Amino acid sequence: MQFDRLPRRARLTRAFDTSAFGIPASARVVAGAFMAAGLLAGGALIAPAHAQDKGSADHIRKVIGAIDSNAIRANAKATNDWPSYGLDYAETRFSKLQQVSTANVKDLGLVWSYSLESKRGVEATPLVVDGIMYVTASWSIVHAIDARTGKRLWTYDPEVKRADGYKGCCDVVNRGVALYKGKVFVGAYDGRLVALDAATGAKVWEQDTIIDRSKPYTVTGAPRVFNGKVIIGNGGAEYGVRGYITAYDAETGEQKWRWFTVPGDPAKPYEDESMRKAAATWDPAGEYWKVGGGGTAWDSMVFDPELNLMYIGTGNASPWSRKARSPKGGDNLYVASIVALNPDTGKYVWHYQETPGDNWDYTSTQQLTLADLKINGATRKVIMHAPKNGFFYVVDRTNGKFISAKNFVPVNWATGYDKNGRPIEVAAARGDAPFESIPGPFGAHNWHPMSFNPQTGLMYIPAQHVPITLSEDKGWKYNDASGGRYAAGTGWNTAKVLNETPPKSKPMGRLLAWDPVKQKEAWRQEHVSPWNGGTLTTAGNLVFQGTADGRFVAYDAKNGKKLWESPTVTGVVAAPSTYTIDGVQYVSIAVGWGGVFGISQRATEQIAPGTVYTFALNGKAKLPEPLKYPMNPLLSGVSYDPANVPAGTELYVSNCAACHGIPGVDRGGNVPNLGYSTTDTITHLDKIVFAGPFMPQGMPDFTGKLKPEDIAKLQAFIQGTADAIRPKPAGDSAKK
Repeated sequence: MQFDRLPRRARLTRAFDTSAFGIPASARVVAGAFMAAGLLAGGALIAPAHAQDKGSADHIRKVIGAIDSNAIRANAKATNDWPSYGLDYAETRFSKLQQVSTANVKDLGLVWSYSLESKRGVEATPLVVDGIMYVTASWSIVHAIDARTGKRLWTYDPEVKRADGYKGCCDVVNRGVALYKGKVFVGAYDGRLVALDAATGAKVWEQDTIIDRSKPYTVTGAPRVFNGKVIIGNGGAEYGVRGYITAYDAETGEQKWRWFTVPGDPAKPYEDESMRKAAATWDPAGEYWKVGGGGTAWDSMVFDPELNLMYIGTGNASPWSRKARSPKGGDNLYVASIVALNPDTGKYVWHYQETPGDNWDYTSTQQLTLADLKINGATRKVIMHAPKNGFFYVVDRTNGKFISAKNFVPVNWATGYDKNGRPIEVAAARGDAPFESIPGPFGAHNWHPMSFNPQTGLMYIPAQHVPITLSEDKGWKYNDASGGRYAAGTGWNTAKVLNETPPKSKPMGRLLAWDPVKQKEAWRQEHVSPWNGGTLTTAGNLVFQGTADGRFVAYDAKNGKKLWESPTVTGVVAAPSTYTIDGVQYVSIAVGWGGVFGISQRATEQIAPGTVYTFALNGKAKLPEPLKYPMNPLLSGVSYDPANVPAGTELYVSNCAACHGIPGVDRGGNVPNLGYSTTDTITHLDKIVFAGPFMPQGMPDFTGKLKPEDIAKLQAFIQGTADAIRPKPAGDSAKK
């Protein structure tokens, strides 16, 4: 292999480094001496077979080259590897491994940790095949790791333009890769789909998946490969895009099909009959096609090889307000739905809409899980789903027929579902007055993966609530950032006013065990904050989950008893995976606080770069040293005119609040809170917002979006808010 000819983006760090093959330091010296001397036996160089085999380029080509649909299905029988995002095509995240169990999980210890060298959110599940691990960090950077040693094999950086980070609603994250016949597939944040050589990280092919570069599409989800086709969706509904998914030939990158999730301009021909039917459920008076319509399929995709059907979850409508996009009402197909497609042709087969006429950002993009359940004495092939809207659904996956739905968290927008599978809505939920939707737009369950254990019959859901009040923005216009419209300065289009009146509900986060047949809770574990990590369940009767307050925890799958935990330095949002290497079971979790909640909020005082932690029984490695989250005192000393505060408030809400939170009130997440900036930083705010030094970290350039005179207004709001919340000295409250 000619390492010096690899592309710059595929930076290899393992070339000729025997440490990458798992050889102890003392053995490396001996091995090196033998190689230097050129000692031969029967015409072959004498060297440890294991050292040259496992982790070598030839080994990687062999084991990843063998991954195809048959291999993924075969692996599901014993689950020794973790070859795809949800482990198997049904995405159960149930491992049949039981070397680690309730009896011995207390002995689990760290084997190695690996720095992902990232500062933003990490949402990927590590894929592992025969000790070769692939995981992504923020900005869609791919890491290949020798899981036997924790050493880097290679990295690939798609070199996403950092100043374009604002084009995504929910951090510059990536949920992982797909593996197929010797290739690693990653969807880059900027919308490219890239195929890499699994052994070297060299780019094999690349496709631009975006149909309109004038629109702020992004890709954060993991690709899937079904029947030799790599399938990827996209995000951007808040920004005014039209959702779709696309399939490409895994070998060549040739586009095979594309299916849109919502109809386009009715003055143009419809792409297929499914779009014609969908258009009948939208009111053209709202000119929805000019705002895209939304419905973006940015995460969940599962596959039933026996039925030869794939299923996707679709996103919220654009804008959020149905009155704005479809004034006369309508279900607005196919937003907030489960849709079945033929994976070979992309043809629509059936759909079930969970939130008709979505009005609350209730995406259905959360993980879908397939199972065969015994319901009322008969075995049914079902899809199970716990989307944002707070109801747990069981749907027949052969035909899309509704079976049952019950709320798994408190819900106030609907009282339940009728026998036809339609929600029984509360009238106030669509009224003009402020309505505190429960759950709120962060969802009762967001993208964080759930897991299903067929032994216990329970689904393990990262459930939550983040309070937000919504009301109609009657003056909304597409891309109008005036009037303090939330995040409108960076492209959001919700047609909703957020928190016009303060919400009264309390935030919560919990691990919830849910019985999908009985449609009732089995047990729960309360957490200190929303936005906890995805789950993994095993035949060892365990459930693993990382938490927002920086712990990795194992619970008894039957009763929820906590059995073990390890610090992770910072908050966890991703889901773990488990696998065997040379007969030993390992558990790995990629850690890196972030996502739409984690940008501006946090539940721990510690900070660390993105890190992969790998555990096994009796592991003795030391955890990385934690660092304290850097916090300056509450901002003071910035001169401002109080008369500028109202205008500064509107500018801040439209341009800054989504990432930086409320100055001094929020404490900051993976982006700092400006209420705790230095005096010098806010005094020279113009140097920050106009082509400033933080653009390489994802800070947008507000040149042309903000005016020079806006700076004084922003300074007034930031310093004024800090002054308003500053504790007053004793006895000072009487002074007016």
